[in-house]
Amino acid sequence: MTVAYNESYLDDAMQNLGDMVEYAVCDCDFDPDEFFAWFISSGIASKFEKGNPKYVSGMSGFELAEAVLKATNITHKNIAPSHPDFKGREYWAGWIFAYYQWQSGRRFADIVADGLTLSAVMGMYIHHEADNSKFVESANAIIRRNKESRKSKLHTIRKARGFTQGQLSAASGVSLRMIQLYEQKQNDLGKAQVNVVLRLAKALGCEVEDLID
Repeated sequence: MTVAYNESYLDDAMQNLGDMVEYAVCDCDFDPDEFFAWFISSGIASKFEKGNPKYVSGMSGFELAEAVLKATNITHKNIAPSHPDFKGREYWAGWIFAYYQWQSGRRFADIVADGLTLSAVMGMYIHHEADNSKFVESANAIIRRNKESRKSKLHTIRKARGFTQGQLSAASGVSLRMIQLYEQKQNDLGKAQVNVVLRLAKALGCEVEDLID
């Protein structure tokens, strides 16, 4: 298992992300996914997910939320955190999301792009009394299903260029069957021979990196 940062910071990170989400959603009444998008675009998520001590343990959840809002120029009423005795699904969602990011070693932006949004995590509150591993299993299943159902980048770019699979095969010299397998994700284009990817990228007028899922 490749974790994101030293485990000694994990408890603080989970608590602070939980407090941040609780404050943003419950006290400030922000939409959870919109606020989490601000968290990512602010650059603070990147520092948090790398275990920067200032962000994972040196700031409270309230201070994290304030930093996000300041960095993204979001105007809001100056609301003090309510610090409720009962920590509900909003707190738990931030808390377990911090654990999942640490455990997976992936960026928050990539996790969200794969369909595990903050609101989706809130909807998994049924796991709040279970071992964290149960949430990880369910989260991985959601991401796996989303990846399987999502069109490949090769398919998306080919369609945008107006190519049929047969036309792309003729233009690139890559067999029609291979293109079909790459688009269906039965074969991983990221593991293909370099000259295959280069020919496809040249035929489509894009960079190699644009085709790799």
